[in-house]
Amino acid sequence: MLAFENQAMLNGYKVIAGVDEAGRGPLAGPVVSAAVILPENFDVSGINDSKKLSEKKREALFPVIQKRAIAFGIGLADHKEIDQINILQASLLSMKRAVEALSVTPDYLLVDGKFNIACTIDQRSVIKGDALSLSIAAASILAKVTRDRIMADLDLQYPEYGFKRHKGYPTKAHKDAILTHGPCPVHRRSFKGVKDI
Repeated sequence: MLAFENQAMLNGYKVIAGVDEAGRGPLAGPVVSAAVILPENFDVSGINDSKKLSEKKREALFPVIQKRAIAFGIGLADHKEIDQINILQASLLSMKRAVEALSVTPDYLLVDGKFNIACTIDQRSVIKGDALSLSIAAASILAKVTRDRIMADLDLQYPEYGFKRHKGYPTKAHKDAILTHGPCPVHRRSFKGVKDI
């Protein structure tokens, strides 16, 4: 999972950050991104696309990645920004914010997906990058765990929606709760399943 990082180094780049987001599909809450710069000798096993890992495994890897990374940054775009500029643009904005939150400035970005983010740093977008690049996979874990924790906090504020269980994704239980209670303040009003209530 280091082929993209190694290629970047062969091209003369020295500080490479992987960037990924979590939460494009849910009907509520923010989209959260992470940027991670890993050391060359990073040898933590088990890192993969966060969607392929159990919640327990992601939670176990989360502090290890934070401790062993050269730097990491978290960025988000909230439900209001998602409604204003659409989910794709909000995702790219949250990625940009994650890069800007890094304490070390990278000279190259590996960005999950097919779109580049709006910044002056050289970058490469990698489709399914969270399964192909170690640094993107590490970023996917930080983004996913951070977002899940945000949704658990929102569950305390709006317990009738079950955010802790489904994290805002459009499950039957979530859609039924929206039908019963109407959208709450953190629902994405532009999303199908919310705007037509």
